[in-house]
Amino acid sequence: MSEDPKRQKLGRGLSALIGEDRIPFGRAERTRAPLQVPVENLRPNPMQPRQYFDETALRELADSIREKGILQPILVRPIAELADHYQIIAGERRWRAAQLARLHEVPIFVKELGDTESLELALIENIQRSDLNPMEEARGYAHLIEQYDHSQEDVGRLVGKSRSHIANMLRLLALPEALQKMLEDGRLTAGHGRALITAADPEALAQQIVSGKLSVRDAEALSKGRKPGGAKKPAPSKDPNTKALEDQIANGLGLKVSITDHGGKGGVISVYYKTLEQLEDVYLRLLTTRDPNAASWE
Repeated sequence: MSEDPKRQKLGRGLSALIGEDRIPFGRAERTRAPLQVPVENLRPNPMQPRQYFDETALRELADSIREKGILQPILVRPIAELADHYQIIAGERRWRAAQLARLHEVPIFVKELGDTESLELALIENIQRSDLNPMEEARGYAHLIEQYDHSQEDVGRLVGKSRSHIANMLRLLALPEALQKMLEDGRLTAGHGRALITAADPEALAQQIVSGKLSVRDAEALSKGRKPGGAKKPAPSKDPNTKALEDQIANGLGLKVSITDHGGKGGVISVYYKTLEQLEDVYLRLLTTRDPNAASWE
């Protein structure tokens, strides 16, 4: 059964959907011009996965809009009960910045999309632009799964992520609310969050991570009860006679050799090779110690 063409376009993002608006014009092709509508005729989408908008970044975008205008139209869908009013699918940040820039009109592309497609596209666009914090991303995935019967594999295909990435992001929803806030405001990364999921006291450890500016690896160590950043326990020094024997065999084979002695209870000789030719050479050397006429290894 073939895949829905509209869903294939959704998976490629906003540019693929806008591509539907290309109209033949002689031998060439022109793109349908966006509509200009009053800024107050747009409404944010309550299902929009992005909930946090950095004020500094919005002001910077508003300054750019004052100087150059809105370079990419806002993608919207009609609001059935309000004539000439539209719900934003992708571009709420541009719409907010346009208001800060005191624009009276904004450019839009209108698409007839259902609730599921609208949420999918909003999620895809934000993820492609890395605009979502980890909790917004996780909640967007959860909404698609819980409300629209998508599997983790379905969501992964839509947003171009692996199923394991989707599963790992969903795990963040099990964190205490205080930690979710830290992920939302950037004090913790998704990696920190995943490391704290199984910790005995995740909130205390989170405070320690933030105050100490600890890495994800340090967070993983803390959650397992180990000291973060501690040096690994040095390996016990090897007996000089064993080391000399290693060097002697290594020189004979032309390969790295390691000997592990189990204190009078035997031991292990390890020979490290990089190619099958090196392995065959070791094999032939072992054979010829017993049979000088041994055949080559096939």
